[in-house]
Order: sequence, then C-alpha cells, then structure tokens
Amino acid sequence: MRCFAITACAVLLASAAQAQFGPGGPPSVGVVTVARQSVVESNTYVGRIQTTDKVDLVARVIAGLQERRFVEGSEVKQGDLLYRLERGTFEADLAAKQAAIAQTNAVLKNASITLARAQSLINSPAGKISSIDDARAQEASLSATLQANQAQLRASQINLDYTEIRAPISGKIGRSAFAVGNVVGPTSGPLATIVSQDPIYVVFPIAMRAALDLRNRYADQGGFAAVQIRLRLPDGKTYAELGKLEYVDPSVAAATDTLTLRARIANPVRKGAKADDIANRELLDGEFVTVMVEGVTPVQALAVPRVAVLSDQQGNYVYVVDAEKKAQMRRVELGQSTPALATIMSGLQEGETVIVDGLQRVRPGNPVAPAPAPKG
Repeated sequence: MRCFAITACAVLLASAAQAQFGPGGPPSVGVVTVARQSVVESNTYVGRIQTTDKVDLVARVIAGLQERRFVEGSEVKQGDLLYRLERGTFEADLAAKQAAIAQTNAVLKNASITLARAQSLINSPAGKISSIDDARAQEASLSATLQANQAQLRASQINLDYTEIRAPISGKIGRSAFAVGNVVGPTSGPLATIVSQDPIYVVFPIAMRAALDLRNRYADQGGFAAVQIRLRLPDGKTYAELGKLEYVDPSVAAATDTLTLRARIANPVRKGAKADDIANRELLDGEFVTVMVEGVTPVQALAVPRVAVLSDQQGNYVYVVDAEKKAQMRRVELGQSTPALATIMSGLQEGETVIVDGLQRVRPGNPVAPAPAPKG
C-alpha cells in the first residue's frame, strides 16, 4: 500500500510539473551576460532628401521655341545648350543698332571736322565765336547719341543671347513644359527645372530636448559637428555614404517644439550605372529616409542586445534570470543605442543574466532553463 501511495504522489507531481512547464519542464531560453561594450551611439529620425540647388529655366524674351536639345530626366552640365528660341527678330534688331552706330559715327566725325575748322578760323575775318560754340555743342550731342546707340546695341546683343537658354548649374533636368513651336516668354512660367545631384541635403526635425542633449553630450568635441549621419533607405537598406551636419535652424518650430537640422551627403552615380542613365543615383529630391545620427567616437556603455528589450505602457523592461533560475521582470532606462544594441542607463548591473531568446515562453517568477544564446 505504501509503495502504491508513493507512486501515486510521483504521478501527481509529474502532472503538476507538466501543467506548469509543459512536457519538457522549464522552457529553454537563450541568455547573455550584461557587460560594458564599445557602442556607437545612434538616434533615428524621419528625414527628407533635398537638393542643394534647384533652378527653374524661364525664357527672358518673347519668342517661338525653335529647338529642345536635351533628354527629359537626363543629367546636364553647367553651360549646356538646352533650348534655342527663334532668333530672326533679334538678329534684325541687332543689325539695326549696328547701323545706327555707324551712322552716328559718320555724323560725329563730320562734326569734329567742323569744330576743328571753326577753331582754326577764329583769328581770321571769317571766324566767329558762335560758330565754335555751335560746332562744339553739335559734337557733344552726337557723342551722347553714340553712347546711347552703343547701350542699345548691348541690350540687343543681350536679347539675342537670351534666345539660347543654357544650364546655369549641373544636375538632372525634368520634363519640358513646352513643346517646340510654342511662343514662350518671361510670363510663361518655367520651361523646365534642373535639380543638382551631388552632393545632396537631408533635412530632418529633432525634438528640442533631444537637440540640447545631443549638443551637450558632444560639447567638448565640437557639438553638432561631432556626429555623423547615416541613412536607411525606404527599402530597408543602409546607404553607403556618410554625411555631416552643416546647418542648424536658428529658430524652433513653435507648433512642434522641434529644431530643423540639415546634413550634406554625397550622392554619386550608382555602381554599375552610367552617368547618362535616367535613374543613375540612389537619392532623389523629396524622398523620405530614416536618418541615423551617430557619434563619431565609440563609447563604453552597459549594453544588451536590442531584442532583449520589451516595452509596455509603463516603459521598457527586460527579463533577468536570478540565482534560482527564475525569470524576473526588470524595468530599465535606455540611453543612446544602435540598431543592434540597447545601452542601459539604469535597471541592470554588470554581470547579470538577461534573456534574449525564447521570450515568448517566459512568465515572471517561473523557472527557466537558461543556455548561452548564439552570438550574432
């Protein structure tokens, strides 16, 4: 009878254990030891790509659009001829101004001869002071007319030059708003727009409190200039080039209490792409990206893998394994972190054991079967 009773108790205990932990006993979990690590501090923000230069091409004179000399969406270089307007009217006007100058020069030359003759006869019976005065006035008047004609010639030459519309900057040109044959002018609006490509800006807002924290943390290293900018593209890939902060807005947006920062970053031709390909660069004007603001110099900080950190309405927490191999919830305060590591400001001590794998099977206060988590 006693043997039967002992067997029955064993069965009951086993059933209770299975009910609590499942058929295999306490759940297996992967753990790491809390330690100080070399961490590159990082904060993420939502930013927008913005071209450094953007130019609208506008016709400076009224004329028919005679020729378009670029491929829409392609890259152009500063000085490239993009549009040619009809030149006939302006060439005729220039020729008329040149003729007017020639005519005025001829009359002026005759006036100078007349003045010289009047001056040579001043001491003769035929000489008159009034004749000299008239000749001098005539010469001065014609000199002024010549200057006016020369100014008109320069204006005509400028208008003729305006019939050739060239690229004021290098960059990518958009679609043409007008087809050949249309009459365009200063009030027609932009013919096309050029946006520069390399380098390029990324603009992003940052909460004022975070901005002050960033500035103060790197105060002895140059403040905002001590951080580097990394981008994550919409497809999740990390952009290869690094950027540098170069501008901080002098005023805070009152509605959002944010400060706008701007970084400059290279935007070279993509590997394998040709310079004249339409989609030859990674970053596009107006594109949304994730901005990662990183410290240039790594710091030593208490850190755990990011996957170990959970959150609820009360904040962030982790599960630690105590001396009795039981899981205990521990509230933590996070510092500046990276995509892979979470730095711990408070809540954990160096050497403690934190669960990083099998978290879905953990219940606070229940035993676990810890084992070192695989690295990486």
